[in-house]
Amino acid sequence: MQGVMGMIKVMIADDEERICQLIEALIDWESLHMEVAGIAHNGLEACEMVKEIRPDILITDIRMPGCNGLDLIEDVKKSVEDLQIVIISGYAQFSYAQTAIKFGVGDYLLKPINKVELTSTLQKFKEYIEEKNQRKEEQLWIQHKSEADIRLFRVNLINRLLEQKVWRPSVAVLQEEYYLHVQNGLFQGFVVKIDATGEISQAGINIILEKIRTLLENSLKTHCAEIVTGTKASGCIGFVNYADTQAEEIRRIFRNCLNQLESEKGIFGPVMFTAALGSVTADAGELQETVGQALVIIEERLLKGTGKLLERMPAGSTVHEQNILEKYLRQIVPAIEVRSAEEAAEAVKQMGRRMLEVKDLKGYEVRELVYSAAGLFLSQVEVKNRAEEQKAFEEQCSLCGSMDQLMERLAALQNRYMEQMRLRQEADTVRPIRMAKQYIQNHYSEPITQEEVSSEVGLSAAYFSALFKKVEGEGFAKYLISVRMEQARILLRETNTPVSKICQQVGYNDLKHFTHTFEKATGVKPSVYRKMYG
Repeated sequence: MQGVMGMIKVMIADDEERICQLIEALIDWESLHMEVAGIAHNGLEACEMVKEIRPDILITDIRMPGCNGLDLIEDVKKSVEDLQIVIISGYAQFSYAQTAIKFGVGDYLLKPINKVELTSTLQKFKEYIEEKNQRKEEQLWIQHKSEADIRLFRVNLINRLLEQKVWRPSVAVLQEEYYLHVQNGLFQGFVVKIDATGEISQAGINIILEKIRTLLENSLKTHCAEIVTGTKASGCIGFVNYADTQAEEIRRIFRNCLNQLESEKGIFGPVMFTAALGSVTADAGELQETVGQALVIIEERLLKGTGKLLERMPAGSTVHEQNILEKYLRQIVPAIEVRSAEEAAEAVKQMGRRMLEVKDLKGYEVRELVYSAAGLFLSQVEVKNRAEEQKAFEEQCSLCGSMDQLMERLAALQNRYMEQMRLRQEADTVRPIRMAKQYIQNHYSEPITQEEVSSEVGLSAAYFSALFKKVEGEGFAKYLISVRMEQARILLRETNTPVSKICQQVGYNDLKHFTHTFEKATGVKPSVYRKMYG
């Protein structure tokens, strides 16, 4: 790991301007990766300048007006602890300079200043500063890596609590395997859930989840031995460990955090927040239970509303005695068969009414019923990837904060597929008629019949006759005549072909019958039509 170092800043302080100029001119600063960041001409000015520009190296005369040399060194060392100092002194102040070294001066030089000596001193300081900076960067890297590893351990812990069937961790396991600072005391699971009233991207959700995590950790850390957070879908999930005397304070902090999120939700977009707390336990082995309870309790927002701190496990209900899914299935199957979006929508409405009639209905039961209904619906329609469609539906529903939103999602799913089926049915209806019309265009000069064309498109004559009239608004025979008469008009206008020949070219063997049919269609005989438009 190698960082990119900035230029080393050097400051010069001497009451003689020519000395400052000499020092500045003597050294090839760029080759030393240094820059002269400031020049001061008295002790007070030097003190202020050091505080302002915070140099890495100070080259200063030991005696300057305005401030005793030792006082200057002591003062600037307080401002910049790692400041490297080179003092310049005349021979008469040599013993004074030696004393100054005891106060943290790195080196001293006698006047007149020698270029080689000054360069050597600066090179020594350069190596020291760069080595020091390198060590700092390495320490930061190790610290950040360590923090990232600990964060990963915590995420893995939350995933294990959520996914492993039965796991009863001890305090020792949490301390030694997951590096937690848990203590004997109380444990409590929690969930803070994001719901959306409009469209929001996963990236947006992740930003809000990080805001929630930071808010909880900053608010709770002084009152807890440990707080562990993770994320799942659109929820921040975790647990806290605290002394039994802190129980009410922890509850108050969760409520305050929720109130803060709610007050700022306009910043995040069309979102709502709800929090849930699992039961309090003194046994670390019951972490799964308290986190699991929080996940069940958070679903109560579907019935009780968002923006609340929910804490009680809901009582048992009689939902399984109501046969709600069976009744939904009995309604949705006929609706699908007749492609009725209205009947499908009514099936959802009736399902919602039946759920609301259940005594002590639980929020998670509402969600399970809607997911199951979606699965039943998808099993009755043509879906290429049913599992993927079900997963996508459930992901959309995970952001629903009310029963009404869930029912709207189910209705929207039904509408989308019902419309697709309607369009497919429409296409299936129109396709054979389109094929029949193409056949007529290609064979109108022949003595074709309805039976012949219906056989060509694979339909019975009776069904073809009814379908043709429904799609085209007129019967097969009438349509065939209109095609033949249009071709006759074109030939009469654009060619000199005899009428008797045109009669045969448009599928008639009897000239008298052709003439009568043409006159009925146009109001004039073929010969007159030619004189008028030919």
